[in-house]
Formats: sequence, structure tokens, C-alpha cells
Amino acid sequence: MKTYSARAGEVERRWFVVDATDQNLGRLASRLAIVLQGKHKPVYTPHIDTGDFVIVVNAEKIGTTGNKVDQKIYYRHSGYVGGQSQTTLRTMIGRHPEKVMRLAVWGMLPHNILGRAMLRKLKVYAGPSHPHAAQKPEPLEIQS
Repeated sequence: MKTYSARAGEVERRWFVVDATDQNLGRLASRLAIVLQGKHKPVYTPHIDTGDFVIVVNAEKIGTTGNKVDQKIYYRHSGYVGGQSQTTLRTMIGRHPEKVMRLAVWGMLPHNILGRAMLRKLKVYAGPSHPHAAQKPEPLEIQS
């Protein structure tokens, strides 16, 4: 029996929509990373992007456990001496809720060219509406 290997042209992509209201940030991000990689499909091939598109709505209503909302810190650096700044999760959700979700999913994807292609299939929106109605996205069931 030969081992099946998917080809880039024959991958069938579907669109899913996920409501992030009161979902746990890390658990939702890990489930989305699986769908973006295509590991939920029987035709999964590690060196080919076999994943689906995922639309996340209500990213501003994401939930966490414990005191992460005040203790989790995001760091960034301007490139200058003494240019490191830090922001808590509470501030990030208030200012850039899409970025919080994107960073959580990016941490669970491969950090290479293939991982960047997978991340481009993630569409995150702070509110309940999205402009992808023409793709007819199906709801993705996430176990809480």
C-alpha cells in the first residue's frame, strides 16, 4: 500500500467561523492552530498547507483563567537602547483584541514559511460582523 501525499493544487479548503465569546484564549488558539494546519483532515501532509480558513468574531470578548488578564505581559522592542516596552493582557484586549488572538495562534504554528502561510488564513475581528459572507463559512464546534 502506498502512502498518500497531498499536492498543493488538490487541497480542498473550507471556511469556518468561530465565536470567541467567553472562550478560553489558549484552548481556542490550539484548536484553531489544528484547523489552520489541516491536522483535522485525513489528507494531512506535514510539508503541504492542507488547512482551512478560519474567521474569529467577537475577539474582544475572549476569556482567560486565573489572573492572566493582569499578569500576562506582552513585550516589544523599538530597536533602540532602552526601547523595550510591556503591556498587560487587559490593555491589549482593550486596544488590539485581534492582535491577542493572532499572537496566541502564531505561537502554536510552525515558525517558518509554511506557518506564515497558515497564519494568513486566520481572519480575526473584534466585533460580531465580518466581510466574508460570500464564502459561506460554516460554524466550527469548539469544545469548551
